[in-house]
Amino acid sequence: MESIIYNKTLDSEMLEKMNIFISKDAVVGENVRIGRGVIISGNSVVGDEVEISNNSVLSNVSVGNRVKILSSFIEDSSIGANCEIGPFAHIRLNSEIGDNCRVGNFVEIKNAVIGNNTKMAHLAYIGDAEIGNNCNIGCGVVFCNYNGKVKQKCYLGDYVFVGSNVNLIAPVTLSDYAYIAAGSTINKDVDVDEFAIARARQTNKKNFINPYKN
Repeated sequence: MESIIYNKTLDSEMLEKMNIFISKDAVVGENVRIGRGVIISGNSVVGDEVEISNNSVLSNVSVGNRVKILSSFIEDSSIGANCEIGPFAHIRLNSEIGDNCRVGNFVEIKNAVIGNNTKMAHLAYIGDAEIGNNCNIGCGVVFCNYNGKVKQKCYLGDYVFVGSNVNLIAPVTLSDYAYIAAGSTINKDVDVDEFAIARARQTNKKNFINPYKN
């Protein structure tokens, strides 16, 4: 058996057999499927029709209805309804995820508020941010929130598109419908409907002597 449908009549022996721990202070809704090795601790509240796959850890987390959590670590945060989290996502420090969001594999979110229908599918760090609705955060995006002394925030409006491998140097604001080209490092605000590109022009040098070429 790889998962169980949780209900209050399950005996402790079954939970122990599946290496599942659920805090006495946690509240778990109806028709919640829980995989092996799951930990739900603290004052967590899990909605109805939620799926929590193997080895996920939820600590003081609020989870809306019909959320799918794949092998992820979530603490001191809230997840809206109809979200898909993971695999291997890390959400922490009072983050708030809206409804219908996608937080994909190896995405870390810290102290951030994410609007509805926003997607960050893989390999991104979102720290100290406010992000609006219907945004797309590309692969490899980094919110550069720490200058060595203080943490600072990035602000994104609605329908913002951030291309892959973009660095956002806080504090910076991307207004509604801003579009950021892949590979850019952004340290100035981008207004409504503006396209920002900040990368060096490619130069190919001829007759290069490659030290690794036989």
